[in-house]
Amino acid sequence: MFEGAAALSLDAKGRLAIPARHREPLLAAAEGSLVLTAHPHRCLLLYPSPAWQPIRDQILKASSLDPRAASIKRVLVGNARTEELDSAGRILVANELRDYANLGKTVYLVGMGSHFEIWSEAGWKEQNDLAAEALSGDLPPGFGDLVL
Repeated sequence: MFEGAAALSLDAKGRLAIPARHREPLLAAAEGSLVLTAHPHRCLLLYPSPAWQPIRDQILKASSLDPRAASIKRVLVGNARTEELDSAGRILVANELRDYANLGKTVYLVGMGSHFEIWSEAGWKEQNDLAAEALSGDLPPGFGDLVL
């Protein structure tokens, strides 16, 4: 299970070093490959390939004739790339994906249980601000019994 947020640096070639504490579990879950893709919220998603496959299959079942479904398919599946960690524990983030998510030198790797989100510095700050607002009002569905 992946959790926690870490501020990391993209190197000049667009590589992101996965923190050591996540490497072994990620490699074990990945069975050799990872999937990096775009999310409609303008972040990136990093999945172990076996965890991504059922999600991809579910997305692909949606109608290509429905403009909304087709748009979601294009973002999630159309941007998906199979990647591997290099010997230094880094993953390459393609230019197109970096541009899509507005990633600069500093990015945030955020554990979301089965996968990671990768946010720009500004995007991660905005997400934290949105969460603070959400907690100050009526909680969204599924959080009614939340006790912190």
